[in-house]
Amino acid sequence: MSNDTNKALVLASIDEGWNTQRLSIFDELFAPDLVDHSVPRDLPATRDGTKTHAARYWSAFPDLRITIDDQIAEADKVVTRWTAHGTHTGRLMGVPPTGKSVIVTGIRVDRVFGGRIVETWAEFDQLGMLLQLGVASALTPSAPAVG
Repeated sequence: MSNDTNKALVLASIDEGWNTQRLSIFDELFAPDLVDHSVPRDLPATRDGTKTHAARYWSAFPDLRITIDDQIAEADKVVTRWTAHGTHTGRLMGVPPTGKSVIVTGIRVDRVFGGRIVETWAEFDQLGMLLQLGVASALTPSAPAVG
């Protein structure tokens, strides 16, 4: 598959999956044997784990919207830099709804084979999200030890 085709596949997983909250599209775009290296530890690193992970975020941020800031493709990999916006109106990671809006940036690497995403890695600014929700405090440097 071409780099442009692979980029379009990943874009579809975000636009038609994450942004429209359609779990069924994940079955079309992700391979049955998907390995997701970024789901929380309490979930399997599978397509079903990915779907559960997405559903948790949709429940916590029903207006979640992800925009693509940049995409780079080479061979079977696509790197996508993104920004997400949403309002925290549902429980997430044990945190009750705060009603606060967040803007979070992240990056994702997908490996494509046979017209489907077969492996994915994602990182995003979780601390920044928790700070915006008011449930974490920024670390402040401590005074150097005297002695």
